Amino acid sequence: MTSAPEELLACAIARLIGGAGHVAVGAASPIPAAGVFLRKCSSPGLRVSLLQKRKGNPFTEGSRELFDLAGQGRIDVFFLGGAQIDGAANINLVKAEGRRFPGSFGSAYMYQAVPNVILFREEHSRRVLVPKVEFISAAGSPSALLTGKALFSWQRERRRFRLESVHPGHTVEEVRQGTGFDFDLEQPATTRAPSAEELSLLRGAVAATMRQDYPDFARRVWGID
Repeated sequence: MTSAPEELLACAIARLIGGAGHVAVGAASPIPAAGVFLRKCSSPGLRVSLLQKRKGNPFTEGSRELFDLAGQGRIDVFFLGGAQIDGAANINLVKAEGRRFPGSFGSAYMYQAVPNVILFREEHSRRVLVPKVEFISAAGSPSALLTGKALFSWQRERRRFRLESVHPGHTVEEVRQGTGFDFDLEQPATTRAPSAEELSLLRGAVAATMRQDYPDFARRVWGID
């Protein structure tokens, strides 16, 4: 079964989550949400806090409760992205190339409070992966950086990314050409493609859940209304 790029990324995210007990997903993050719900299929006890959710959101006072839980050590995984990400794992959510963005909100706090932060940005280009961000919105030590072309791990001691795998259809040289910062690599693997079981879950139970809160994404990827 051939997978869509979004499905491959969702599977990679499900694996990165591992044995987490509580994962929080910010607004406008359909691919991370799909990966989290895929993980929940095999780990039904996983608690998911989806800020995008329109009904039944557990946070009655919005992000303040999210921050409280993070500060208490009760969120295991969170996702961050940015207009720019650099080789020191800094992210920029404020301004880049003369353009202004909504801002960092609580990103700097969450980066420090949550033990497993996964950096995610679908676009993999030198416009996004820069030598140095123009403005540091948040700095920290992520567990990984996942893009539309590759998966990097973060080496805490060396303060550098290491290329772990390249997605099918892409090459190490393509990743190198599209990355504005230096990174380590030894023998990067090919990112594991979704299994038949994973695709079945994504196109069934996960898609049914996603269509409630990410209808445009569900329509585009899985063709469901």
